[in-house]
Amino acid sequence: PGLATTRHAMGQPIIRHQAVGHKLAEMGMRIEAARLLAYQAAWLKDRGLPNTLQAAYAKAFAADTAMWAATEALQVFGGMGYSTDLPLEKLFRDAKVLQIYEGTSEIQRNIMARELARRAGGRPATAAVR
Repeated sequence: PGLATTRHAMGQPIIRHQAVGHKLAEMGMRIEAARLLAYQAAWLKDRGLPNTLQAAYAKAFAADTAMWAATEALQVFGGMGYSTDLPLEKLFRDAKVLQIYEGTSEIQRNIMARELARRAGGRPATAAVR
């Protein structure tokens, strides 16, 4: 919320505008959910339990959440968001990379599908998820 407290619109900080507040609330909710998914995957790993599905959930959800939040932040700040005077343009680029490296979000979904099919005793829907 730091930048949202310093930028003003219609005579008040943009954080006081309901639409911006709702975006920040949604960002916080999704970020906390991503954190909890990561903690769950780590908790399972620490105990030597299978965590393939939870790790894929955490990686994909956290990467997608970062990209979504960066996009929403750019929306809130409009043209200013693309300026190198603010950290948003770098956060946007960094967020996109999260969806690509260490297994793309699509690869993570393939892992999820494979694990869910395995747990259900079925076969993966396509050869791509084997």
